Amino acid sequence: MLKKISVGVAGDLNTVTMKLGCVLMAWALYLSLGVLWVAQMLLAASFETLQCEGPVCIEESSCHMEDDLTDAREAGFQVKGYTFSEPFHLIVSYDWLILQGPAKPVFEGDLLVLHCKAWQDWPLTQVTFYRDGSALGPPGPNREFSIAMVQEADSGHYHCSGIFQSPGPGSPETASVVAITVQELFPAPILRAVPSAEPQAGGPMTLSCQTKLPLQRSAARLLFSFYKDGRIVQSRGLSSEFQIPTASEDHSGSYWCEAATEDNQVWKQSPKLEIRVQGAPSSAAPPTLNPAPQKSAAPGTAPEEAPGPLPPPPTPSSEDPGFSSPLGMPDPHLYHQMGLLLKHMQDVRVLLGHLLLELRELSGHRKPGTTKATAE
Repeated sequence: MLKKISVGVAGDLNTVTMKLGCVLMAWALYLSLGVLWVAQMLLAASFETLQCEGPVCIEESSCHMEDDLTDAREAGFQVKGYTFSEPFHLIVSYDWLILQGPAKPVFEGDLLVLHCKAWQDWPLTQVTFYRDGSALGPPGPNREFSIAMVQEADSGHYHCSGIFQSPGPGSPETASVVAITVQELFPAPILRAVPSAEPQAGGPMTLSCQTKLPLQRSAARLLFSFYKDGRIVQSRGLSSEFQIPTASEDHSGSYWCEAATEDNQVWKQSPKLEIRVQGAPSSAAPPTLNPAPQKSAAPGTAPEEAPGPLPPPPTPSSEDPGFSSPLGMPDPHLYHQMGLLLKHMQDVRVLLGHLLLELRELSGHRKPGTTKATAE
């Protein structure tokens, strides 16, 4: 009896094992077919041909680089005889609609182009582009959206939408959001003065317009110009410095500089810098006073000649103790100071003479009767 039962149980186990094996094989076949179908769809959705052109050289090899490989950005990828291409990002998607943006970083002044791509390039209608949820224009058949010169304000989250025509699903579809960041091409320049913003008169001064390009755009060139009090003092050029060999008080003022790209698509100004050139030392001679123009005499009075210039100062001699140094030699500094004093006295005398003439003219206007009687 026990033998029959054990045989029956063994038969049932064999049957169950066979059934489980069949079920597992069926599921494995089904999953394999599903994976193959998904892989085929992914390959069809994003089939791209990647090709790397150019020779592969080692340090000891005899092959040569292409002659046109002169760009600084490409030259930066050469290491020990090998030439590397610039990296890029490959994104595989199985959506009905995707928004294709730039693969490289976007900077100020660049051209931004966005493509709304449909599954296997099926026809689309009512295509609309959005930034941060707001439509950038009315719906239309154009699948491309571009901005000629982007600014930092153009950064945001972009996506597109459209309606598929036959053989597509025939319903509105929306692409996933793509984040685009517009980077600053170069910061606003800063104007610096060397040796300082308050240099001494007679010495040199250099103004430097300081800014920097990013590493990705290090091959670009900037042009610089300098301004003073609203007037240009150095026109646009490659030099970022403005040099003043001999500073004077006339060079004092408000300065600023401007940095711009060669195509003038991006340009920025520096904050203003006040330059105050310090005057010459006090030992320098002060400027001479210009005498005021001589006015005509009052009516009825004879014109009086202005007092003539004073005679030249006497030449100091060694016999005069006031002009002699302890060693018996004339003192040039004292002689110079005496000359300045005599010159100021002469200027004061001329001014007093003109003041006397004006007083006489004023007194003549106040006594018209007397002047009339004298004239009769």
